[in-house]
Formats: sequence, structure tokens, C-alpha cells
Amino acid sequence: MSKKFASHADTEEKQVSFTQLAEGLYAYTAEGDPNTGVVIGDDSVMVIDTQATPIMAQDVIRRIREVTDLPIKHVVMSHYHAVRVLGASAYGAENIYASQHTYDLIVERGQQDYESEVGRFPRLFKGVDSVPGLTWPNIVFQQELTVFMGKREVRIIHLGRGHTKGDTIVWLPEEKVMFSGDLVEYGATPYTGDAYHEDWPTTLDRLQAMAPQKLVPGRGEALTTPEQCQEAIQGTRDFLADMYGSVKAGKAAGKSLSECYAETYAKLKPKYGHWVIFDHCLPFDITRCYDEAGGEYPDPRIWTAERDTAMWHSLQEVVENQ
Repeated sequence: MSKKFASHADTEEKQVSFTQLAEGLYAYTAEGDPNTGVVIGDDSVMVIDTQATPIMAQDVIRRIREVTDLPIKHVVMSHYHAVRVLGASAYGAENIYASQHTYDLIVERGQQDYESEVGRFPRLFKGVDSVPGLTWPNIVFQQELTVFMGKREVRIIHLGRGHTKGDTIVWLPEEKVMFSGDLVEYGATPYTGDAYHEDWPTTLDRLQAMAPQKLVPGRGEALTTPEQCQEAIQGTRDFLADMYGSVKAGKAAGKSLSECYAETYAKLKPKYGHWVIFDHCLPFDITRCYDEAGGEYPDPRIWTAERDTAMWHSLQEVVENQ
């Protein structure tokens, strides 16, 4: 029972890249760590996903200040997970945008998620003492919102449920640049512990139909060609289909969660095992797949630090005893 989360062994600092996608559009990426997007308008700056703590956000601000001195007035939450949003206070933004479903998730499970994620992945919460509390949006929308930053048009869109029930993309229609949040990953394992596996493929269909020319995934490098965008979308789709299909079949055959985990892990490892955070995500992912398959838990159960630990140890023992 002493085995720690796989992420606890991940202590190495990652190399940060600040990639220009088009005039005034940037991606802050770090070798599979959570990404941040930056949109510079005529009069202000928008940040998409803030990093996990105000201390970590300072590095994003430093990069922004290398290219503009315009005020950072807008923050967008692509969804609610603590690692994405708890750095928001560092920017001093007037407007924090989120979908209604994301707002509802903060109300329902914001504090539990905070405590759970800090325990799971300590390296991603550097300076956690600098977090003043939960991040609350002051502008909440149902389906879509358009923000004009001077002449620059930015569309903030909830395409449907997937990684969470509140997933939001940021779309620059003129440049055809998309910030997808964790709906799309590239070379990184999708975390699906709070996901809707039945809905996610349809949401990806809608996203794909927009034909992004460049795309910033939730994790992984910035994608700068249409071909790379399609590869990332398809890779995410394939992973979800392979995993959920395996667990759904196993549950239908009367297999236990432990049996489904061992079987599905073995199926996925050869194809996806080299992706970032594979061993960290799979126990959470497969547990949610098992809950959702057969309709037992249509909505994700709340992860608490206690539930995390109990689940992790029970499934790690399965793998170790094989």
C-alpha cells in the first residue's frame, strides 16, 4: 500500500516553449505539461488556461511582457480542473469567462478537485501557498460568446461534453487557430476521470468540422499545420475508442473493475504507453469508463483525496500481481 501516484516520480522541470502561431497568437507549452494560450488584441490580452498557481503564472506573464505591454484583461477557463485555473489571480484580469457547466462544476466539486489534484501531481502546483482560493468566473455563457478585442474577433464556444461537461474551445475564425483545452491532446494521454466517453466523439466531430489550421492542445506541442491538427484529433479519438470499447465490453461480460483495468491496460500499453502521463491517467480513466459503461453513473463521481488513494492502491496491486 506504499506505492505513490505515478506522478510523484515526475519531478523533472520541463522545457518551456513560447510559440507564435500567427500575429498576436501564442502557445505556452512545456513538454506535455498543461498548456496556456495567449491572444493579443488591439487593446488588451487574453489568457486561455492560467497554469496551476499564481507563482507558475508569473512565467507566462514574463513571456507575454516580452512581446506586448497591453493589459491582460481576459482569462478563459477551457474547463474546470484545478491545474488549469488556480493561477488566475496573478493576471489581475477584469473578465474571467467560463461555460455554465464549468461554473456548475466549481460549485459542485471545486474544493474537492483542488485538494485531489494537488495530492496527485505536486510538481504541477509549485508555490501552491500562493493560491488565494478557487477561481470564479464573472462572465458565464451557455453555448457561445464572442469577444472583440479591438478588431480581433475571438469566439469562446462550448461544443459539447467530453473531457468534462463544461469543455470550451477558443476559436479565432479569421486565422483558423483553435485552443482546444483538453478535448484534444498530442503525444499526451487524455485524462478522462471526469469525462463523458459517450459524448466526446461527437464533440470531436464538431471540433474537427471547424477545420483548424493550427491548434493548441491541452497538452503537447503547438500544432502548426492542418495535418498535425487532424493527427492530434484522430489520435485522441482513437485512444478514447480503444479504451472505452475495451472497458465497455469487459463490463458487459461481467468482469470486475480490476479485471477490466488489467485487460485494458495491457491492450493500450503497446500503442499509447509512450505518451506523457500514461501510467498516471489510466487508473482514473478506466475507473470512469467502468462507471459510465452500462449507465451506472452517467455523471462522473467526485474525486476526493481519499477516493484517489483507495482507487490507486487497489488497481496498482492488480498490475503488480499479474
